Amino acid sequence: MRDAHGAIIRGDTTVKSLALVFTGDEYADGGEVIASTLREHRVKASFFLTGRFYRNPAFKPLLQELVKEQHYLGAHSDEHLLYCDWTKRDSLLVTQEQFRQDLLKNYERMAAFGVRKSDAPYFLPPYEWYNQSVTEWTAQEGLQLINFSPGTRSTADYTWPEMGSRYVSSERVYHSILEQEANDPNRLNGFILLVHIGTDPRRTDKFYHHLDALLTELKGKGYSFVTIDALLQ
Repeated sequence: MRDAHGAIIRGDTTVKSLALVFTGDEYADGGEVIASTLREHRVKASFFLTGRFYRNPAFKPLLQELVKEQHYLGAHSDEHLLYCDWTKRDSLLVTQEQFRQDLLKNYERMAAFGVRKSDAPYFLPPYEWYNQSVTEWTAQEGLQLINFSPGTRSTADYTWPEMGSRYVSSERVYHSILEQEANDPNRLNGFILLVHIGTDPRRTDKFYHHLDALLTELKGKGYSFVTIDALLQ
């Protein structure tokens, strides 16, 4: 399933599997909890990380662990650029060459962990914000642009209380996922569920502490968790 801008946003809705996707740039505070929980549940996930994340010395042990555990590691841009205007989505804020150079740098950082471009053909854009031009540029680099499946509040797990009405508690995030599962005619089949590997310290209600309960609940409903390439192959 694709959205209006050409990104793949969902896999096969006839199969009871979904992809758990983590994005990261500045923060990795949930890394060890997430890695441990995934290991305990024997679940493989997908991690789309910026070049800044890959080159941060403090995150190196975590990245090595994720590679060893055979999770999918992908690109999320080098410097977490905003590609297009928030209100005028068709207005680009970068040139194609800026996009290309930034993306190539991201893959160069990944190569240090043994991840080649051919190993990571799916690209999840920074801010999950893009337009048709960015989708086409991605294709010209031999990659496929993807985004999360809409319908839950999982992507709001980065918010903190001082944001006021934009803040979404982890309990609300959790229940929004179960509500989607209950109300969507296709349940969560083929779903790309996006959360963050770390968040601003101002958010003390960390959603990754609910990951164990979520995996237990969904596995109990018969879902299997697969990497993004397995979901979309």
